Amino acid sequence: MFQRLIFAALIAAAPTDAAAAARPPLGFERQALLSKFGRGKIYGNDTCSDCSIYEPAESVAAPKANIWAPITPDDSLAVWNMLHDASSGLNLTDPDVAVVNDNYVWYIDTVPVNKSDVLPYLDGSGTKPSSWARAIIFEGGKLEPVSQEYMVGPLPVCNETTIQKLDYSYNGGMGGSVPFNGRYFDSKRSAASEPLLASVMSNITDITTALLGGVYFGSGDDRSTLTATTTTPTSLDGNQAFQIIMFRVPGSTSYLRPLDFFVILDSAGTDASLYKLKGLVTNTRFFPTVTDLRAAFGAGELVEEFYQPSDDDWALVKYNPEMGVRELEEKFAPQSLEVGGKRYKLDSEQKYVEYMGWSFYVSHTRTLGVMLYDIRFKGERILYELSMQEATAQYGGFQPKSATTLYHDTHFQLGADLFQLVEGFDCPFGSTFWNVTVPNGNSTTTNVNSICIFESDAGFPLSRHRAGGGSNDYGFSNLGVVKASLLTLRSIATVGNYDYLFDYAFHVDGSLEITVRASGYLQSSFFYRDQSAWGPRIQEATQGSLHDHVLTWKADFDILDAANTLRVTELKTANTTQPWWPELGTFEQIQLESYDVATERELQWGANGQTFYAVNHATATNRWGSPRGYRIVPGRSNIRLSTLDSPFSRRNTALSKTHLAVTRQHDTEPWGNSVQNLNMPWRPQQDFAKFFDGESVEDEDLVVWLNLGMHHFTRAEDVPVTLYSEAVGSVMFAPQNFFDSAQDGDLRNRRWYTVPTATDDSGNVTALVSETYGIELPQCMVSLQEPIVGQVI
Repeated sequence: MFQRLIFAALIAAAPTDAAAAARPPLGFERQALLSKFGRGKIYGNDTCSDCSIYEPAESVAAPKANIWAPITPDDSLAVWNMLHDASSGLNLTDPDVAVVNDNYVWYIDTVPVNKSDVLPYLDGSGTKPSSWARAIIFEGGKLEPVSQEYMVGPLPVCNETTIQKLDYSYNGGMGGSVPFNGRYFDSKRSAASEPLLASVMSNITDITTALLGGVYFGSGDDRSTLTATTTTPTSLDGNQAFQIIMFRVPGSTSYLRPLDFFVILDSAGTDASLYKLKGLVTNTRFFPTVTDLRAAFGAGELVEEFYQPSDDDWALVKYNPEMGVRELEEKFAPQSLEVGGKRYKLDSEQKYVEYMGWSFYVSHTRTLGVMLYDIRFKGERILYELSMQEATAQYGGFQPKSATTLYHDTHFQLGADLFQLVEGFDCPFGSTFWNVTVPNGNSTTTNVNSICIFESDAGFPLSRHRAGGGSNDYGFSNLGVVKASLLTLRSIATVGNYDYLFDYAFHVDGSLEITVRASGYLQSSFFYRDQSAWGPRIQEATQGSLHDHVLTWKADFDILDAANTLRVTELKTANTTQPWWPELGTFEQIQLESYDVATERELQWGANGQTFYAVNHATATNRWGSPRGYRIVPGRSNIRLSTLDSPFSRRNTALSKTHLAVTRQHDTEPWGNSVQNLNMPWRPQQDFAKFFDGESVEDEDLVVWLNLGMHHFTRAEDVPVTLYSEAVGSVMFAPQNFFDSAQDGDLRNRRWYTVPTATDDSGNVTALVSETYGIELPQCMVSLQEPIVGQVI
């Protein structure tokens, strides 16, 4: 039942004419009247209770167990022990004491469960699939050293549990194996090459003191006043290994204080005695040997025009009083608060969420971060899986580090870098917070409060219309407006210098939006006056390095079920003649042309936004005969990688080189990239280009791969850190004839105004009727609590 509230038109002052007397108060007149009413008494309340923003969400039991959940801490420990048992034959050394030519576990994670095993369980009475662990082991002790991936299961560990090579999910021809030179350049490898680097740098302290104002004797040597950093990739195909080492001013802001000095090392293999110097670079000159460098320095050919400032307050994310004070900034900023109470339900144990018709499961891995599964709206499945697959960044420049740098942030275990969110600033006050657990050797690390869930106002109405006409004082016959709100699941991954913010937003109309934002420090370069083609000067001796961010999502659509088709609709212009316009002859107008994609292929967004893609069910239609589907709506900065044939991203980054793509779903293709692809650009472990092998995608189980990101045109406003407001990419999945009408009719958070009758015989003053549908405005007192930042457990 809706409630009807009748507001009589109010007269603010003695009118000067009859028309003014009949007019309802508007604008400043309405504001002036507010003081005549006690805000707490408008709705008959003399007192206010506290708002319920900190009350937990209602509990709900997930319909099925979360079979995508990460392995438990107990399972992780059991797997660790099984791998280290002598009977495994792996001959493992504890990583705490291992060296580069030992065998040791790099990390343990979760093997994706096969979709073909999940659906019979999820949609029927099939057996619950078992979970398996994946373990990457660096086998430096073998005659031919490699990195090898294994799968261990079923879990929990029992008599049937086995250790097998995990080969089936990779198509590069090596299975789960990667050559030693192409593996992750971890602390063991760095330790093996550190004596060579320290030897080179300790012999040129006079040069580095003169040019850089500091010295380097080694990373653990107290005499060092410079810090060293490397870049990736460190190999091209696993047949060689190199390190490009740049020096910086040490400290938490070192990313913004680069120095003009590079050392390039050849560090192939496990025998550190064979490592050698490849060269040194400063003043944009390459010197093959220290002797060559010393000769140029002695001849006075090496000079520095700019120097890094000694202080770093300008690079810290704290209040800067030197910028002055903004008027009214002493007031607390506006907040998004769930003052009516939480409108979503949770099964926190199973990581299951329900909200306004939506339901989905949440999982997490140390490789990919947050992943969503079995996403349904009003009981009907839209997506089986939605997961970020890779976060790529590629740089440009005329310096060894910037020219070479390519990052895959899954290589650096992006999912392990989800840390605590600050309530009221990273997420609204009163949000729900979940922890993330990450296997860490023979223990488990808990990153507390690293996922938040909250409902918020969308900042705009979902729908509205004002119907004109009617002989009344309001100038309309009816006015309807529906409140827009959304549920957001958020995490922030701090991977080195960058803080990536990931939002999954579930709108009440059945739309789902992905947004990624980037903040944190730039990877910067030393400033040269003649290198403006690669970015502007942003500090005394710092250039903001030009780069791309491309983040790839896997969207395994199951519109109703797995029988789906990708339809392309293009808006085109056509010449036409129409009999009711004989005097115009032939004239141009717009029309649509549609077709279904036949086979797996890469796709691009059309110019001027004149192409749209929709994943439709192959046979199901709505009431009006249109295929039921979801449209893929590009948002902000739907880009691809700019460089298509760079030697550093040639084949290992194929998934970042198209706007979107469609493939047929296979259990053997769970990932679009490999965590160890980064150092194998010419011979990747996982070659995304091989996914496109001519298979039909009509009436099939489809996966759409989407790229978001930003071309980072660096600027002075990236100091101290890049701003989330500008560095953002997004995409939305919206119903496209999935329903028979818009999904706002069943929402009661709305207002409906009509002006049906006059309130007196004169007809001068009319009555406005407002229908609230039982949704009254809460009258409560807000008591916010200062956020608490906890420790990693």
